[in-house]
Amino acid sequence: MSRWIGLAARLVVGAVWVVAGTLKLPDPAATVRAVRAYQLLPEAVVPTIGHLLPVAEVVLGLLLLVGLLTRGAAVASTLLMLAFVIGISAAWARGLQIECGCFGGGGAAGLDADPTAAYPWDIARDLALAAASAWLVVRPRTPLALDSVLLAPLPQPERPTR
Repeated sequence: MSRWIGLAARLVVGAVWVVAGTLKLPDPAATVRAVRAYQLLPEAVVPTIGHLLPVAEVVLGLLLLVGLLTRGAAVASTLLMLAFVIGISAAWARGLQIECGCFGGGGAAGLDADPTAAYPWDIARDLALAAASAWLVVRPRTPLALDSVLLAPLPQPERPTR
């Protein structure tokens, strides 16, 4: 049963990463604005993080979807989700009025918007995805995974009996 839970976790988390990264790829400047809006990173690294994040999300999602390097991808997924939870929580605690940029866009919110109302839901979603990722760290073997094919132990030659 746990293998099927792992498969569901792998597919859901992988799909979320692919969708989130793919939506950000056409507008990297928006992702840079979103990263900058959190006011957590030094300005020198904000453009690099903003440009690399969508690519990393798509790669991470594809690895999880096909089940390749599952444990490593799950570790990265868990850490990224927890980083997002910390970022949103820090923005909320400091009273920042920003869109999370989780699926593109992001940055300062418009005057008529109240993005803080979404913070609890964003945090809950990211915690659930972090929990699903952590499940895969502990139990990376799932059905329909390339890990099972490519990283399976080679069959041992039969030894002659005496």
